[in-house]
Amino acid sequence: MNKNREYGPVKDNCLYGQKIVLVCLSLILNISLISCGIRKSVRHVPDIRRYALEIPEVSRINDSTFHFNQNRLTKNKQQLWELYIKGNPLQLGYNNGALTQHLMHKQEKIFFSKVQGFVPSKFKQNLLRGFLKWYNRKMYLNIREDDQAELYGLSRYSSDQYNFIAPEFLRIMYLHGAHDIGHAMQDLMMVGCTSLAVWDENTEDGDLLIGRNFDFYVGDDFAENKLVEMVEPETGIPYLSVSWPGMIGVVSGMNQEGLTVTINAGKSRIPLTAKTPVSLVTREILQYAKNIDEAVAIAKKKKVFVSESILVGSANDRKAIVIEISPDNFGVYEVKNSSRILCTNHFQSEAYKSDKRNRKQMVEGHSRYRYEKLQELLQEKKKLDPEKMAALLRDRSGLKGEKIGYGNEKAINQLLAHHAVIFSPEKRLVWVSSDPYQLGEFVCYDLNEIFSGKKNGNHQFSKPEMNIGRDPFADSLDFKNYESYRKLNADIEKASANGREILSDDLIRHYQRMNPDFWLVYQQAGKYYLKKKEYRKAKAEFERALTKEITTVPDRKNTEKLLKKVQRNLR
Repeated sequence: MNKNREYGPVKDNCLYGQKIVLVCLSLILNISLISCGIRKSVRHVPDIRRYALEIPEVSRINDSTFHFNQNRLTKNKQQLWELYIKGNPLQLGYNNGALTQHLMHKQEKIFFSKVQGFVPSKFKQNLLRGFLKWYNRKMYLNIREDDQAELYGLSRYSSDQYNFIAPEFLRIMYLHGAHDIGHAMQDLMMVGCTSLAVWDENTEDGDLLIGRNFDFYVGDDFAENKLVEMVEPETGIPYLSVSWPGMIGVVSGMNQEGLTVTINAGKSRIPLTAKTPVSLVTREILQYAKNIDEAVAIAKKKKVFVSESILVGSANDRKAIVIEISPDNFGVYEVKNSSRILCTNHFQSEAYKSDKRNRKQMVEGHSRYRYEKLQELLQEKKKLDPEKMAALLRDRSGLKGEKIGYGNEKAINQLLAHHAVIFSPEKRLVWVSSDPYQLGEFVCYDLNEIFSGKKNGNHQFSKPEMNIGRDPFADSLDFKNYESYRKLNADIEKASANGREILSDDLIRHYQRMNPDFWLVYQQAGKYYLKKKEYRKAKAEFERALTKEITTVPDRKNTEKLLKKVQRNLR
């Protein structure tokens, strides 16, 4: 009792000190909000007077089909939402918002509920709002006026439920920088993507072929409503992109000229202020570039605030390159005497040879391993076609076919992808994966047909006869077990963190049987037993984890550290 009383005031003083710090930070931020730069950014609204506008009157055909003039939103049988919009920038935003409003509201609710889960305290939420206004104070200065007009039109259909965070236009702009802010501020690397391009002797027909996994994960519910967006802008080049409702930026896309863009996150320093979201850089490339030189010229002019690799494929050039862009550097990686290019999450150009963060990423992360796995797969699959590319993107094994556990980020297929896409630029064909992850049917789209004006006759955007079939693994017992593992993992992680829940040995064994080759199931069990002071059990689990293919060097070091802690307690 006395001991508890002794520690009580210390804890209270610590909390009091934290509150003082938070209050001081809040005062600093509130004072900073009075500054001219913050005030201008919070009040900023784009000038939309130059654009003609027809307020959309959307007709609802059924729960999954809506249209306004030639603009249309429909859900296909593979559960992909397909959006076709056309017009000037403001009209594009209005058409997009009017058609996808119910989906946008869902995405906003999902995203902001996760923020509230991370930051449950109202006081800290207020602090976060002040920080966002300060941090994003220069974003509008780095976004094209036509993009701002489109964002403004889209924001007219945002939910007013979150106006306490920021007004609709500012909020929709902030959301376009969420990917950048997330991977810069927390170094989450939520985008551990893999992409590649092959041509000439590396494809069945000699044509350029590109594949990518977009391994961006912020929850199953966020990925539920995938959006295939077909945009016919008043100026520029029509294009198709794959993302989610409320997003006008591009993470994976191809335009009618056969130019493609995909983004892969790189190791980034924490920036001092938000600038141009990278998805809006790639959007501009897709809308205005016909070839690689034009794509590079656009990217070179941009001020970004995170590090990113942009794989650009071009039908007109019949090859692909990687643009490597960061806040203080710029490089272009182009292969010599080869007709293939690979891209994971490290930079390869001369401009980044001495970059410390990039070198550390290559040594400590999982990017290099996936790069080597791509090389290995391309040795096995000499000439790719779309079906073989899909099989490559779905590969779950480690180097030399080793079993490394499902969900391991060292695998090409990490079983968490938001989407996978295959591009055939010279034929103007795109294949988009459907759930689960990239295991479902790949749906084929022909850009020549979509932008020919014929698509509204049969109300079908895709070419089902050219779809790539569902991966049999999606219907296997192993996949069912993996999904059970994912559900159990959250419970085991919670129990190993707080020490309050009691888990039976049988439950832990069952959890491990659901994904027996994955190192994490043994580390999690070890952490649980360590919390319960069952040191011999914890030791066995950490030792077993160390026999598996652990994702990163820091993860391995952490497991070794935990094992040493257990061994000290056993002496």
